[in-house]
Amino acid sequence: MSEVIVVGAGPTGLLLAGDLAEAGIAVTVLERRDGTISNLSRAFGVHARTLEQLDARGLADQLVPMGAVLSHVRLFERVKIDLSTLPSRFPYLLITPQYNVEHLLLERALKAGAEIVYDAEVLEVGQDAGGVTVTTAQGVHRAAYVVGADGYHSAVRSALGQPFPGKSVLKSIMLADVKVAEQPAELLTVNGVGDAFAFVAPFGDGYYRIFAWDRRHSVPDGAPLDLEEVRDVARRALGTDFGMHDARWLSRFHSDERQVPHYRIGRVFLAGDAAHVHSPAGGQGMNTGLQDAANLGWKLAAVLGGAPDALLDTYHAERHPVGRSVLRSSGAIIRAAMIESAAGQALRGFAASRALSIPKVREKVTGQLSGIGYHYPAPHGAHELTGSRAADVPLAGGGRLYEALRERRFVLLGDAGITGREDRIKVVTPAAPGGPATLVRPDGYVGWAGTDTTTLHRALDTLVGSGRP
Repeated sequence: MSEVIVVGAGPTGLLLAGDLAEAGIAVTVLERRDGTISNLSRAFGVHARTLEQLDARGLADQLVPMGAVLSHVRLFERVKIDLSTLPSRFPYLLITPQYNVEHLLLERALKAGAEIVYDAEVLEVGQDAGGVTVTTAQGVHRAAYVVGADGYHSAVRSALGQPFPGKSVLKSIMLADVKVAEQPAELLTVNGVGDAFAFVAPFGDGYYRIFAWDRRHSVPDGAPLDLEEVRDVARRALGTDFGMHDARWLSRFHSDERQVPHYRIGRVFLAGDAAHVHSPAGGQGMNTGLQDAANLGWKLAAVLGGAPDALLDTYHAERHPVGRSVLRSSGAIIRAAMIESAAGQALRGFAASRALSIPKVREKVTGQLSGIGYHYPAPHGAHELTGSRAADVPLAGGGRLYEALRERRFVLLGDAGITGREDRIKVVTPAAPGGPATLVRPDGYVGWAGTDTTTLHRALDTLVGSGRP
């Protein structure tokens, strides 16, 4: 019997499955698709914090050469968001299609021992005090915990009767993958003029991804779409259609803003688009789901290894506010793009430029967009570092913190005099002396910091557990 069942073999489900399998947890992934990784995916960008998570799994250096590096994002012609100053090994947005990320995560999960079952559409989910039963057309599966990472139309969420409150923000968004005769001056080009919005980014394989929206023409998602309609909206929004031709994919979709009230329902968890969906503005959808998985995986492994069950409640406590923040920030971008009047558009650019000239505002905006600025809530009286993202510091004798995290263990920076639990904790020495001892969680956030070994041992009991039950 599996200890954890993950429903959905997209990026969120695959990162989670790989983390669990590397931690020695028996994990099965149920996927309704036939196993083909489509090259027609909506997600296109990987932000700095996600690259750091992939670095902690030994995958970032494989992914970066597969894309194009974007050191700044320009919105609405005059608004420039500079990512080059991010305090990260990856001070940029990587433009690369979702299928590249998915392929690397699939290889890792399989190598670690995760079982993936395709053509396994979930029909029913039921739970009791001892575990969760998942029924598919192929049969019945049982596990201690289940994670629904099965997207917007989540069968797990529906089976549990969970609401998905929110609303549609934009209807009839056009999506096209095309070749162009004229390369855009900016690697990522975005603009809105009130009745038209367009976004252009390269895939790196000769094709460009186009998002286009026309306020004057709202039709159902299934309505026919031809390239001339996309060209027309791009010309109105961007001043040119870049000579688009040879479309390999044309589609319509609608953009919703929705979030489940609870990420944990007993022994079942929701992650990624099954838990939250929002505007594509900012390219944060796939990234937020991958961060969900990174947060939840080590907690499931810890509880299955003897840590208190209450640790699993912190998944909702830490990730639900982040999902809400992403929903609001991406929604703000898309609403700004929808401003109709010329005066409003001019004010939009002026106000945004002025705000970004203030260092604290600029730091907050880039921190939220890149994902490196989020700080999880800490227990009362905890050291100020607790809950913050751990910087990738160099280590004495060579190497970096995020290389040490590749063992999927906690990393203790500094000698705090602990003994035991070596299978779960790796003790290292930072190259630069000074500062408190710091316990870094497997997801790269600080779980404890200080000098008091009594509080350290309490933190270890809560976060790590004492051993396999």
